[in-house]
Amino acid sequence: MENSTSGIGGPLSARDIGIRSYVIRIGRMSDTQKEALHALYPRYGVRWEPGRMLDSIKLFGRDAPFVVEVGFGMGAATVAIAKALPDTGFLGLEVHAPGVGKLLSEIEAQRIENLLVCRHDATEVVDAMMAPATVDGFNVFFPDPWPKKRHHKRRIMNPDFVKLMASRLKTGGWLYFVTDWEEYADATLEVLSAETSLSNACQPWARREPWRPVTKFEQRAIDEGRVVRELKFMKV
Repeated sequence: MENSTSGIGGPLSARDIGIRSYVIRIGRMSDTQKEALHALYPRYGVRWEPGRMLDSIKLFGRDAPFVVEVGFGMGAATVAIAKALPDTGFLGLEVHAPGVGKLLSEIEAQRIENLLVCRHDATEVVDAMMAPATVDGFNVFFPDPWPKKRHHKRRIMNPDFVKLMASRLKTGGWLYFVTDWEEYADATLEVLSAETSLSNACQPWARREPWRPVTKFEQRAIDEGRVVRELKFMKV
């Protein structure tokens, strides 16, 4: 596992890398989240370091399946999945400080040994710190749908990022996407279907994997009558 030589990633790169799929929100952090971000990131965090390629051996000291979660929010599902699949190494990517602090505190409190965090832009990390054909799976759960048409260009599930993730997947690896926004689900199905290196494992919608929990956020969506759509595409 990463040790104290990993430092806090710090502010995101100031250079213009194009349209972001997120907006940095200045939200209130609890004292626990602040303390975790500064005290625990050196232990459970991965520093943004372009050119340093990540895999299970480098991160966890063992040859194991390597799964990346893009945008874990507050990390509730991330923790549950890591505990359900202890033989898999997980790396969570997130830019928002409160969520990173919360997940770090849970890793420490629950002594989770197969989960690390990187506080940096996901597209940059996948591009500059993951070699082709080294990732066993990408999980993208409930990303911001950017519902207004003029904002669709900000969606993380765009053709360029899908192609990038696909290039990092091993043969047989998966890209697992979940949303409660019907139009976004349809649009993502179209984007994934157009990527020739991927094949839909289901026709067209997938069923929830038994290791993916139903979070409070998802249950609220269901209670409010929104249909949760899942897609699982495999690298061919």
